[in-house]
Parts: sequence; structure tokens; C-alpha cells
Amino acid sequence: MKTLVLAEKPSVGKDIARVLQCQKNIQGGLEGKQYIVTWALGHLVTLADPEQYDKKYQKWQLEDLPIMPDKMKTVVIKQTSHQYNNVKKLLERKDVKDIVIATDAGREGELVARWIIYKTHVKKPMKRLWISSVTDKAIKEGFQHLKDASSYDALYYSAYSRSVADWLVGINASRALTCKYNAQLSCGRVQTPTLAMIAMQEDKIRNFKPKNHYGIQILADNQKWTYTTNKNETYIFNEKIIDEIISNIKNKPFEIIDIQTTHKKKQPPLLYDLTELQRDANKIYGYSASETLDIMQSLYEYHKVLTYPRTDSRYLTDDIVPTLKDRLQASLGGDYDNIIDDILSKPIIKKKNYVNNSKVSDHHAIIPTEESPYFGQFNDGERKIYDLVLKRFLSVLMNDYQYDSTTITAVVNSYHFKLQGITITQLGYQQLYKNDKENTLPLYKIHQKLPIISINKITGQTNPPAYFNEASLLSAMENPTRYIQGDKALNKTLIETGGLGTVATRADIIDKLFNSYLIEKHGQDIHITSKGKQLLKLVPEDLKSPELTAKWEQDLSLIAHKKKYSNDFINEIRKYTITLIDEINHSQQTFKHDNMTHKKCPKCGNYLLEVNGKKGKRLVCSSRECNYKENISLVTNARCPNCHKKLELVGKDDKQMFVCKTCGYRITMKQFKKDKEVRQNMANKTDVKKYLKQQNQNTQDIEDSPFAALLAIKDDLK
Repeated sequence: MKTLVLAEKPSVGKDIARVLQCQKNIQGGLEGKQYIVTWALGHLVTLADPEQYDKKYQKWQLEDLPIMPDKMKTVVIKQTSHQYNNVKKLLERKDVKDIVIATDAGREGELVARWIIYKTHVKKPMKRLWISSVTDKAIKEGFQHLKDASSYDALYYSAYSRSVADWLVGINASRALTCKYNAQLSCGRVQTPTLAMIAMQEDKIRNFKPKNHYGIQILADNQKWTYTTNKNETYIFNEKIIDEIISNIKNKPFEIIDIQTTHKKKQPPLLYDLTELQRDANKIYGYSASETLDIMQSLYEYHKVLTYPRTDSRYLTDDIVPTLKDRLQASLGGDYDNIIDDILSKPIIKKKNYVNNSKVSDHHAIIPTEESPYFGQFNDGERKIYDLVLKRFLSVLMNDYQYDSTTITAVVNSYHFKLQGITITQLGYQQLYKNDKENTLPLYKIHQKLPIISINKITGQTNPPAYFNEASLLSAMENPTRYIQGDKALNKTLIETGGLGTVATRADIIDKLFNSYLIEKHGQDIHITSKGKQLLKLVPEDLKSPELTAKWEQDLSLIAHKKKYSNDFINEIRKYTITLIDEINHSQQTFKHDNMTHKKCPKCGNYLLEVNGKKGKRLVCSSRECNYKENISLVTNARCPNCHKKLELVGKDDKQMFVCKTCGYRITMKQFKKDKEVRQNMANKTDVKKYLKQQNQNTQDIEDSPFAALLAIKDDLK
């Protein structure tokens, strides 16, 4: 008799199969003496569409809403039905005695496996593999500590409840809006509040009125001294007062009255969770949230050099600490070998700034695995994201950054001017980042007088709030309390439930807003479109508030912890959906396309709309029944060799060309491909370094061997 192991993706399934010595290829999996390993392709089963309950729902009509099935049906996804059938046959095999669920260890992974198993109606004992990385070591240890699948029943019910609730609200509200206003409109309990936050931020920017502010800077002893008020402010809004101060300090003595030096230290930043990594990748490299997640999935699944990406924790658990040395040794061969060697030369001390069991739920922070990376197999994005994670991992194992902060205060006719500087006493983890520069001040004494070289009035204006970019939008979704006016209890709930969406879904939500043409990019800044603004006027108020999703996530958490019944939650959502449809139905609002072109759709003849997609401009059909799309230009990841901005791809077929909108650089697709082949054939400098180090090690090993000693004796005898 054999055990069937169900993984979420082929890459993970094949890794598990190798560890379990399943080498025989079978339809949809791999087989060994004790185990059969098969896999999903993400979701193989999903909730049925409305038309699969009744054919009348194929036509979208307001009078058919709300659609409220008594019992939710699941269906096999057509595109991947071949693999579902393979899994079904393997589950039904008579020699399969039990099942191990080995999908991703999380709420959605639980749903993937359960829906497949329940759809086949196979009832066999089930165990759960719960691991955070897919290295051989993690897989072996995971199979030694399999858990009963029933321990995760509540997690499944939580995932199921979330899926049903999103179906009921999303499908009904989107159909109601689309039918009512004859336009492709969609809404949801996460995407709509996110859109509302973007709109609120734009309103703040639009309504912002800049104010002039003024300050004074004195040049003395070649140092710039800044006027500081009693409230420690460096500028004020009253120009007359500044002019009066300047008049009162001219030709007056400049005397040092105070010197304060404070020793300060900064701990390393916390380890990465997915949201923080997505933020940094966007700030530093301009990657979107979904691009970063895709790269992370590759580093986790294919290269196996980083742990599970969809985590909301920035800490490790105690059981990970003994593995840190192996992870460090595996990370050798790159640009940080000196730092890694230094860390390994001392005992690794567990510190509360990176180890905290109480702050880890399903998965610990993202860190390197015990698998050595082969940098030659990394693409540019993988190298950059791996580098970010490795540096953050090394930093928590290094010393604090320490420095002396000195503030010198001088007085001119009773007005205070200050000078500040720092002296680094311990570089610590900043060796990895080299952000801070020392600013050592001259040695001064109390009552020392300095001649004033010049007095300058400094003018400036207050700045408006910044537009959201993907990094700041992720932060706002994680903690939206700054952007809403809710009471303290609701704000607390929002923070406790993780804000809007989860670390695993936020990237998809942002992408959905772009793909629905509700938002667009101007450079890195995110702007709401006319369609997005109009949608917010049409959507019921409740759906625009982050408080709704907070309440949902709170209920889903209660279900996961067996403190609330799934059916009770779903019944509440059914009642809520009825009120939503009623509100949309009785609305007096209107909708109008203001981006209509004179070009007609080649499929249906309706006029095309010009939209700014996330990756460039395109034409889309204005008819809600038609899905025609046509690219005008596409922003790529290819960089201009002159100004290093992203190139846009324009034209069709053999006339395709890369164009830089910043400096005017142009190159044909044919020539671009030739240049790319030349670059790919060049050796990666990190791999060359690793190879030379390996060769040097091999040479040392030969010289230290007994054969080398014998050869040396033989040479001496000559």
C-alpha cells in the first residue's frame, strides 16, 4: 500500500518526489516504493460561475440579482482539467491507503487541496505536511513530523468562507453596476477601499495650498549654522520676524554657549515579510508588487534559496536558530563572504530583535535556505531580490550601528543657531548598506567666539502629500487607519487583522485595479482614472470603507480558531449582499466614458477606448460583452543604454521597436535580440569570483594532502 502526496505546483512536487525517492514517471506524477507524488497547477477546482447554476444567468440582467445559490457548487477549471483527472485517478487507486496534503502551508493552500480531494469524493485518511521551505532537509524533517489533517479543518473553513463571501459580494455587486450603467465595472471588499484611498490622497494633493516658510543660515568658520526657535523648529511662516532677526544680528558677536554629545545606536532593521520586501523592491528597483512576488516564487520553488514568500511575520522561531550557521555557509560565494566569515567566526547569539515565537503564526520571516545559490542561473531580478533578502538576514546577525551625535549651539543677540554632526564609533550592520556618512565637526569650546562670514535668508514652501507609488500603497493597505476616519475600536481591528487584504493578495489587488483601468501610472506615481472616480460615486458607501474588510478578516480569523461557525458568517454575507444590490438598483447616479476614440472595434463594431494600462497604452472595446484589446505601446523591463530608463515597445510584427521616451534612443527588435545574446554569453562576475575561490580552495587542499608532502620530499632528494 502507498501514500499519495498532493503538492500545489509541479516544481514543489518534483522536489518532494526526489526526496521520497519516487523516480518512476506516471501520468500526472511520480511513483516510488512507498509514495506517489502528484500536484495541482495552483487551483484545479473553483466556485462555479452563476451560469453553471442556471443558463439564464448567461445574460446579465438586474432583475436576476442577487444570485444566491442555496448550496455553493465547485467545478473543475477547464484549462487544467487534464491534471485534475490525473490526480483523481491517482486518489482513487486501490493501493493508495492515505493522503498527505503538501500544498503551500497557508489558508489558500489548504483550500487548493481540500477542494480537489472533496471534488473527487475520495475519503481516505489525510495527513498534513507543513513546511516553510522546499529544501531537501526541510522536506525530510516535515515528513518526520506530519500532522493530522483534521488539525487544519478550521483553516479550510476560513478559506472557504472567504471565497464564498467574495463570490457573493463581488459577482452580485459587479453585475449590478455593469448592468445598471452599461459599462465594465467591478468592485470588491478590498479593491474598492484601496481605490478610495488613492482617490482621497489625490484630493489632498489637489486641495493642498502651499505656504511660504523662512529661515536663517549663518556661515561661520566654514560651517553652516541654522536658526532654531524655542520649539526646536528651523523655519517659521512669518517673513517679517525673520527679517527683523537678521537686522538684529548683523555685526553682533557669534558665541558658542553649549556643546552636547550623545551616544546613539541603531539596531538592524527587522527581517523581511513579503510586504516589506515588496516595498523595498519598488523603492530601490521600481518592481511592482506582483513582479517581486513572482521573483520570490522562483527563488523559493525553482532555485530553493529563499524560504516561503507569502509570510506576514518578520521574526524567526527558536527552532530555526540552530540552522542559521548552515544557512550562512550556504550563502558563501557572493559579494559578502568577508562579512559571513566574520559572523561565522563567533558564536551566533539569539536576539529578541529577530527571534520571537509569539510573533510568528503560519510562517517565519523570509531568509535564505540551506541551499547554496548558483548565481549564474539567476536572472537580473532574482539576483537583486536575493541580494536584498541576504543583506537583511546578515544584518540581524551583526552588531548595532553606533555613533556619537553632537549638537553645538551658538547665540547671536539672544537668537540660537545650531550645528549638528555625527562621528561613527561602530559601523556594525551598516557595512552592508553604507548609507550613513560621517560628519565630524571641528573642535569647539564653550564661550568661543567665531567671526560671521555671511547671513542668508532661506525661503521655501510646504510640500503637498506625495502620490501613491506601489511601495507606499502597500504600506497604506497594510495600515489604512491614516486614510480613514474611523473610531479607535475599528482602527484597532484594522491593525490587528492586517489591514486591507493579506501579504499574499495585495499584489493581485493592485494589478486588478490597473487591469480594470481604474488606476494608471505616471512614472512611478499612481493616479486614479476618470473611470475610477466615477466608480467610487456609484459604489455603495459600505464597500468603499476598509472597515468592512477588517470585520471580514476578524470573522475569518475567528473561524480559523474555531470561535465562529462558517455558516453563520456566510448567512450574514448573504443578507449584506441583498442590501448592496438594493442600494445600487435605486441609485440616481450616471456613468459616461470620456476616453472614447473614433476607432471602431474590429470584432463588434463599437468604439474603442484609449486607456493607460500598467505596462503602457492600449485600446479596449467599450462594449461590456466584448473583450477586444490592442496594444499601442508597452513599457518593458529593458533599459536604455544612455539614460537607463525603461524602454517602450511600439509597432507590430517585424516593425517592432524599442523606444526611450526620455532621451529618444531607438533600437529594432532584431538588433535588440542580437545584443541580448552577446550579453548573456558574458560570464557573471559573481560566478567568476566563486569559481576562482573554489579553484583556490582545491589548490590548498592538494598542497595540504599527504601526496603533496611526498612530492615535496621527492623534490628535496633531487
